[in-house]
Amino acid sequence: MAHSAPAIVILGNGSLATARKIAQLYPGALIHGLAERVEGADRVYHEFGATLRELYQQDTPIIALCAAGIVIRTLAPLLLEKGAEPPVLAVAEDGSAVVPLLGGLGGVNVMAREIAAGLDVAAAITTSGELRFGTCLLNPPSGYALGDLELGKRFVSDLLAGEHVRIEGAAPWLAQVQLPQDPEAHLSIHVGSAERTPAANELLIYPRSVLLAVSASVADLPQAIRAALRQAQVAGQSLACLLAPVTEMANPTLREAALELGVPLRFASAASDASELARGAVPGATIIPIDANLALAIAEQPLDIAQIGRPRGRLAVIGLGPGAAELMVPAVKAELARATDVLGYETYVRMAGPFRADQVLHCTDNREEMQRARHAFELAAQGRSVIVVSSGDPGVFAMAAAVLEALHESSEPAWHSVDLEILPGVSASLATAAQAGAPLGHDFCVMSLSDNLKPWSIIEKRLDLAAEADLALAFYNPISRSRPWQLGRALEIVAQHRTPETPVVLGRDIGRPGQTLRVTTLGTLTPEQVDMRTMVLIGSSTTCTFPRAGGGEWVYTPRWYGEKPVS
Repeated sequence: MAHSAPAIVILGNGSLATARKIAQLYPGALIHGLAERVEGADRVYHEFGATLRELYQQDTPIIALCAAGIVIRTLAPLLLEKGAEPPVLAVAEDGSAVVPLLGGLGGVNVMAREIAAGLDVAAAITTSGELRFGTCLLNPPSGYALGDLELGKRFVSDLLAGEHVRIEGAAPWLAQVQLPQDPEAHLSIHVGSAERTPAANELLIYPRSVLLAVSASVADLPQAIRAALRQAQVAGQSLACLLAPVTEMANPTLREAALELGVPLRFASAASDASELARGAVPGATIIPIDANLALAIAEQPLDIAQIGRPRGRLAVIGLGPGAAELMVPAVKAELARATDVLGYETYVRMAGPFRADQVLHCTDNREEMQRARHAFELAAQGRSVIVVSSGDPGVFAMAAAVLEALHESSEPAWHSVDLEILPGVSASLATAAQAGAPLGHDFCVMSLSDNLKPWSIIEKRLDLAAEADLALAFYNPISRSRPWQLGRALEIVAQHRTPETPVVLGRDIGRPGQTLRVTTLGTLTPEQVDMRTMVLIGSSTTCTFPRAGGGEWVYTPRWYGEKPVS
């Protein structure tokens, strides 16, 4: 079973050196450190139990550097809720012990041996089958699939009871293990792609050696594929991938069929029919035509999917949030882990790290948005998984609009076939508002005071109307060396519609090291108190402040307007 990169969870700085050794073994692995106790972790968490349970429910392999009992007690409430489980291991803080806890069918013992080898210790493997035979027959390596788990458990029990086994078919990995083989044995391991009914004394293992080519649209494609496999007497577990012409790359039916069948979807140059498409993808394979639109290619060994055609390119425009790792949404974290290429303004790209050695970073100046967007499509059109990074939310004065503009202007079919997704982030205005309380708790207006891409006359008109409408205001890009006077003029306009006592929140580098939050008033605010990295929030006529118990002030704009409703 394929899993995402593991999460390495530590409770203190004493575990950090061991965690970093383990992280080197797994590209994409992130070290999760307890807030205020760990410095230098990739991600920060605040509650150990909630974090472990969330990772487990997301099917993320867990390597916890703490006592095994803590991990078991933490995950115990979840263990009855699901069948398949991700690998979960406990590792001593100093790396002296590696204990696989959960995920025997998910490769936990393989991971335990890998980690133990990396730390130069012995793994505490307790699974009888693995100890006796050196492999888990019920968890075949990549490229092979088990036929029936329940029958497999009975089969392994018989082996452990002293039975011998014979192997039918080619499975090089079985030659490396210590199975009690006998050519006349009652038990047999059958390795092959042919569909067959399992016998009680037989363990079926299917090589993922079959490709199905789809050359044109087919009604009810998943059902048609299953029928094609039955017609050819090929086991469904041996299906390794679907292949289609590049002209069908954006076809949602193909994508949904691949997801339903649980196989990758690849694309190759168009061919005259499905048989030609299959033959070109897997030279030397046996080709079984089903009809003009469907054909099977059956190879002798598991297919190397990376060598067949290419995947549909993906472009994700992501928002990192204000900067703090815990304010980055999980979907963005997952996208960062799967990316091959990361594009963006260098400051934001560095915020998105750390990155694996195989991930390519394309850092550019912050003023090169359209070139960056076009470059992203060029990379994604090659079949790569590309990310364009924005701080905050990508749709708020950021890269999402530039990416869509580049696509809108393009007539290149390959660009329009890219799997494009916009993933949200916590915007700077919302992050600052949350630190202050709820100054944007009622209707509000978000504006950029930069006149680089729009005339200042438009900004003045919108400011005047928004202030007259008594909306709370959030100012992005309030001031810079090249635009020193605009904020002063904006405050003059707002002051025509607001009292000097109107609350103002100034949030600088919110969510980043050295953040500052200050509450002042419109009457005392001057442009000198603000720089380009400051978010300015100006309240409406109903915005209130009151003292915080620990010092400072809470700021909020009530949800009612006019007279307070009777509760």
